[in-house]
Amino acid sequence: MSLEPEDAAAAIEARHAEKMRKKQAAQAKIMADKTREKGLLIVHTGKGKGKTSAALGMVVRAIGHGMKVGVVQFVKGAMQTGEARVFAAFPDNVEFKPMGEGFTWDTQDRARDIAAARRAWDEVQRMIADPAYHMVLADEMNIALRYDYLPLDEVLAVLAAKPAMKHVIVTGRNAPEALIDAADLVTDMTMVKHPFRAGVKAQAGIEF
Repeated sequence: MSLEPEDAAAAIEARHAEKMRKKQAAQAKIMADKTREKGLLIVHTGKGKGKTSAALGMVVRAIGHGMKVGVVQFVKGAMQTGEARVFAAFPDNVEFKPMGEGFTWDTQDRARDIAAARRAWDEVQRMIADPAYHMVLADEMNIALRYDYLPLDEVLAVLAAKPAMKHVIVTGRNAPEALIDAADLVTDMTMVKHPFRAGVKAQAGIEF
């Protein structure tokens, strides 16, 4: 015996409501012991696009909570980016420091690259040590680590000793395994498809 359309719809709604009640109960059970707060070490790595973009999204979220954030960019320098213009509107919440000199194939000067990475890392350390900052983003620092522009042991020691409630985000391809092991949250961006491979150049609002 088939149900009338309105009875069938009511039965579907009832099954859905019961399914959602069970999901709600299961979720509440999972969340019951998640009561701790701590400053996180977050790593965004991988070949896919979105590492810096996701980190900057966290910066925006932190601004919305009235937090102060320090952003140090290890590669970008002279390039004008959309995020720099946006964050300039929040001088009390964001200190934005592009300290790079471009990619290594642009500078072609290892000593100069090492010096630039050291200056940027000194700024990151300053921000980590300063209690005024709730979050610090070391953008593309993984590139400096990959090319041994910074001593990995030194970086790991500073990150391990960071204040308990301070969030630190490190982005860039080829994150060292030791940094991944030390992190609380790691996202590996996977490239499925990219317009660059079809001859499309980097565009304002998408890449910068």
